[in-house]
Amino acid sequence: MRHRVDGRLFGRTANQRKALLRGLVASLFEHQRIETTVAKAKEAKKIAERIITLGIKGDLHAKRLALSYIPHRAVISKLFSEIAPRFSGRNGGYLRIVQTRNRVKDASPMAVLEFIDYEDVRKPRVVKSEKKETKKTTT
Repeated sequence: MRHRVDGRLFGRTANQRKALLRGLVASLFEHQRIETTVAKAKEAKKIAERIITLGIKGDLHAKRLALSYIPHRAVISKLFSEIAPRFSGRNGGYLRIVQTRNRVKDASPMAVLEFIDYEDVRKPRVVKSEKKETKKTTT
């Protein structure tokens, strides 16, 4: 029985599981939004919210703790400089999981894991301007 045993194992060893979740969280901080399975999104959300809370604290110890989990300096600097200040007034709930579809290959339920203010900070798409019609004169 698994009474009060928390977390999902994903059929992987501890090292593989840790690497998988590190990669998901690093991609989330880099791209602000990722699509993965629902189970992986729920596990990545737990870890990411703890690291965002460290980013809000912003001191040296918090940076070292964040780097001990995600050893990508560029991602951690983006977290502390851009992402964490957006949530300085919040006590949690920085991410949302939106279930999207079932994957064609194996019918796994898929979800999008994104920041709650993703729509506000998303870069607007560049709309192609209508082609100007130029008439060529034949002379």
